[in-house]
Order: sequence, then C-alpha cells, then structure tokens
Amino acid sequence: MTNNGLNNQMLPEDMLSDVLNEALCAGGEFAEVFVEERQSMSASMDDRKVEELSAGYDKGAGIRVVVGSSTGFAHTSDLSEKALLEAARVASAVARGFVGQQSIAVGLKSEKVAGGGRDISARQSGAESIYSIHKDVPKQQKVELLLEADEASRSSGTAISQVSVAYSDSRRRILVCNSDGLLREDEDVRTRFSVNCVANGDTGLQTGYETVARRLGFELFDLIEVTNIAEKAAGRALVKLNARSAPSGELPVVLAAGSGGILFHEACGHGLEADHIQKGASVYCDRIGEQVASGLITLIDDGTLSEEWGGYGIDDEGHPASRSILIENGVLCDYMWDFLRSNKGPEISGKNRFSGNGRRQSYKHLPMVRMTNTYVAPGTDDPEEIIAQTKYGIYVAKLGGGQVNTATGDFVFGTTEAYMIEDGRITYPLRDANLIGNGPEVLKRIDCIGRDFGIEPGTCGKDGQNVPVGCGQPTLRISAITVGGSA
Repeated sequence: MTNNGLNNQMLPEDMLSDVLNEALCAGGEFAEVFVEERQSMSASMDDRKVEELSAGYDKGAGIRVVVGSSTGFAHTSDLSEKALLEAARVASAVARGFVGQQSIAVGLKSEKVAGGGRDISARQSGAESIYSIHKDVPKQQKVELLLEADEASRSSGTAISQVSVAYSDSRRRILVCNSDGLLREDEDVRTRFSVNCVANGDTGLQTGYETVARRLGFELFDLIEVTNIAEKAAGRALVKLNARSAPSGELPVVLAAGSGGILFHEACGHGLEADHIQKGASVYCDRIGEQVASGLITLIDDGTLSEEWGGYGIDDEGHPASRSILIENGVLCDYMWDFLRSNKGPEISGKNRFSGNGRRQSYKHLPMVRMTNTYVAPGTDDPEEIIAQTKYGIYVAKLGGGQVNTATGDFVFGTTEAYMIEDGRITYPLRDANLIGNGPEVLKRIDCIGRDFGIEPGTCGKDGQNVPVGCGQPTLRISAITVGGSA
C-alpha cells in the first residue's frame, strides 16, 4: 500500500496483544482495539475569494470491552503503550459497571449490546485494502480548480450573482485487532468537489448545486471536468428563475436515475439496519420473507463498490465489505448487520447474516450498523418510455434532503430540480416542493423501473455520527405520491 505521509507502521502486534490481555483480565468476554490515522485538506472559495485553505492531522485509538450485554468504551489520542493499557482498564471498568479514579481517555461511553468470544492471540489476517493512492499534487493545483469552477459558473449566465466552490480530500488508515484473533489494516483516500450557485431574477434568488465525491485521490479529475460540475449547478439555479408553483395532491412522480436514491436510503434503508430491528423501532421488524415492495424492486447495500463514496475495503470492526441483497423482487430477505448484533439476530435460513456494516465516524466513536452504497437495482424499462407513458405528473431531476420516522416509515423529502410532465412530455420547471409519503407504501407503488442507473454521494447522520454513503437508483415511477406544492 502507498501511504503518502502516513506513518509506515501503526502498532506492533505484541503491544496489541498486551492491550487486549489488559482489557480482558478483569473478566471481559470480548475486546477490540481500533486505531486510526487521518490527514485532510480543504479549500473553499466564495465570491471569487479563497475563504479557507486548511490541513489537519489526527490519530488515536478506541478500545471496546464487552461483558455480558454491556459495552465499555474509552478512547485516547496517545498511542503509547502506557496510555493504551490505561484506556483498556477504563473500558473494562465501564463494561463491568464502575469507573476507577484514574483515566487518560478523552471520552467514555457505554451501551447495551451483544457479547463476543474469548481468544486473545492476534493473528494477522491480511490487509483488505482495495485502493492505493495514485496521484498527489500541491495545494496550488487544487485551488486552481476552484477558480476554474467559479469562472465556468459565472459564464453560464449573467443572472448568476454568487458562486461558492469547495474542495476537500482525506486519507485514512485504520487497524483493527480483537480478542477473536482478528488483525487487519486498511487505508483509503476520498475526494469531494462541490459548486453552489445563486441566480438573481424577477422571481427573486434561486439556488442550484452539484457535488461529485469518490473514493479516489486527485485522479478523480482525470475522470470528471470541474466545468461540467459548475455548469450543472448554475443551470439548476438559472432554470428556477422561470419556474412555476408545483401542484398539490397525489400525483405520479418519475425520479431521474440517481436523483432519488436518498429517498430509499432514508425511507427504507435505515429501517433495515439491525439495531433498529432489535430495538423494535422499525416498520420492517419480523417481516423476513414477506412481500414489502413492488415485485420490480431489488434493494442492495454494497460496500464493495470500491470507488463509490460509501465503499471501503474493511468495515470499522475489521471485516471485509460485502454486497447484501436486502429486498429481492419485492420480498424482504435480510437486514444489515454489524459484528456484535449479528450474534443475536433472528435465524435466517441460508443467509450469511454478518454483513460487514459496522462503521464509526472516528476512533472516538463506537461502531454501529450503517449503510454503505444503498441502491435499487436497474430494471428493463426504457427511461424515455417511462416519461412518455406518464400523462400527467412530476419529473424529479434532483431530490434534496428529508426526514423519516423509522418506526412508521413516514417521510418528507424536498425537490431541488423538478418539472411538470404533460401528455408524456417534460414541460416547464417547478419551484421546490415536498414529497410526502410512507416508505413501505411507496415501495409498493413503483410500477416502472428503468434500465439506466445513477448513484450519488452523501453524508449520513445517525446518533451523532456522520459517515460517507452512496445512494442510487435507475429512472423509476411512483404511481401516486403526495406532492406538497404551492399551486
């Protein structure tokens, strides 16, 4: 693996074994050491001025100890053996229900989860890295991309009055070692570029944005043109200057490929995470084998899409990323699992329950069940025919953020680029509106699935932790969904 600045060695195996022994010596059943190094760089431009140019570096370790149904957790930015042993003692004390007077941990946290096995000899399992950094460039070259995007945005139309551009990249290396004998390392790099434009016209200020983010280094810009990103963002703002109010009521809605992936991420993806299932906080509890969606729907969570924003080599518990079919031809097949929860889940015949979905924001956090790249698989319909066969409805080219109640499946999402469909043709643009519905009900109302596909990057927040994810789907039609417009 190429490390480009990160330390060549994280922690020696004998030190890891000593820390695990310390974590278990007072009666722990399972212990884990998670080590992380991260370096990052970001730059932003607003109104043709570089507002930020920063770099950061962080490292540390989190230690988790399980006793029965309790988990103790401690973290420290000091990777010396003394500090790690003390953190192990603190985590063990928390798991056993008390904390001693001495603690070097930056933070402590405990929660109820499943227990694990006992085997403290670490065995090198091999790195699962599926990415090596190909290109490194000076900061000036990255700043030049901001200038290029700003120029392209403003050249798209005289109504563009403000442009904001942001660039960021990060390099992360992790090591995971646990008392079951697992020892793995991985590293990756991520790059993100976004443009936000404001257009000023008779209808007031209108905004448009576009983002590209991949699990790649600067070679991302060998694949994409920043001018195209800028022109898309500006185009969205400009077209809204002539937008009309969206209608209200139940209407057919066609989602463009990639644009509506966030709907499935929120409306059903979170409800299929095993922690929500085990807490009884999901509308999909105890429904394995049931028809929960249209027979056209196959929903997949796939961390093995190596270059996509939600991909990785190993999860943050040290287990390889996997491709999990959650819903197949409308039938609920499985949930997403992290390591500890997979040991106490329901029996699912023929399924490898453990799915490598244990993720954490950093070494300061406990892992939990999280999505990776979640998407609806392509179908067989012609995307243009889907629109042509829709007499009256709305075409959503870009869906914005929203909220969902995992216990009921109810959701609200906003549109950021949408158009009317009249007599099978896309006509005039619409002002931003809301799509309101229920996840399981909407899944059953999907009556067309295109053979195209698109996936978009995002940041998923859950219980105070943010992780990168991908959301995707082909062009598809929802036969009826409530549209909250102003017309």
